[in-house]
Amino acid sequence: MKIQANGISLEVEDSGGSGPAVLLVMGLGMQLIAWPEAFVRGFADAGYRVLRHDNRDIGLSQYFDEAPTPNLLWQVLRQKMGLSIHAPYGLEDMARDALGLLEALGIAQAHVIGVSMGGMIAQRMAIADPQRVRSLVSIMSSSGARGLPAARPDVGAALMRPPPRGAGVEALVEHSLGLVRLIASPGYPFDEAATRQRLAAALQRAYHPAGVVRQMLAIGADTGVRDRALAGIRTPTLVLHGDGDVLVPIECGRDTARRIPGAHFETIAGMGHDLPPGALPVLLGHILPFLQAVDGRPPAHNF
Repeated sequence: MKIQANGISLEVEDSGGSGPAVLLVMGLGMQLIAWPEAFVRGFADAGYRVLRHDNRDIGLSQYFDEAPTPNLLWQVLRQKMGLSIHAPYGLEDMARDALGLLEALGIAQAHVIGVSMGGMIAQRMAIADPQRVRSLVSIMSSSGARGLPAARPDVGAALMRPPPRGAGVEALVEHSLGLVRLIASPGYPFDEAATRQRLAAALQRAYHPAGVVRQMLAIGADTGVRDRALAGIRTPTLVLHGDGDVLVPIECGRDTARRIPGAHFETIAGMGHDLPPGALPVLLGHILPFLQAVDGRPPAHNF
């Protein structure tokens, strides 16, 4: 369904129900359908109302093609020289989108769970409106502090490689699969057939590479900025990170937890920069007890 939030149109999926709300915030260029159904169902089965949305400029949410978009490679070079990045919008704007979504749905508070860029947006939400963020779960994400370990060189190159112009779904799937293979969890089986199917479904639902570029610029513009504000977060926080992450190395997660007062950090053995089926019970096994403790509820599941 479409929701008007923060002055723009967002595509939202709402599991409904009267339980506490959980907002899932996806990462760079990823649509709401990227959340594994088993993960979503884990929260719903535990009595939570689960919300997912397409971030601005991706999926079925509003695009910003009218916004001037600086050259990505030039902006990356500026960042390496210690200069600021120019972006059409920032992660703070994307956080305001998500907060506006909650407001539009009449939700006073929600547990906010974000992966990768979604974790950065979730951090921004807790900074901007701590009363609305009941708890914060940051997964495979970063504080954005300068000097943290970067992606492995081949992974960074694959991330920056533009998709082939005018290509059909099959060629675009092959292009995406190159990066997905590199960042997949080394401790869990990689199901190539299922991955191809998911990538094709996402491409057929929506394809908007210009939005991915603008989201990358938003991440870059927040580097060396957001980390300084994390010390002001008083929201109960859980930080989870895989020890096999070659895109956002685990030290980035550790740094996030160090900067947020009282944050709890957990290493997910064998997990990379994805959400493989085998890791979902492990993630839920950490997250659900954390949410239930914040809510003062008895545990509903054993994982």
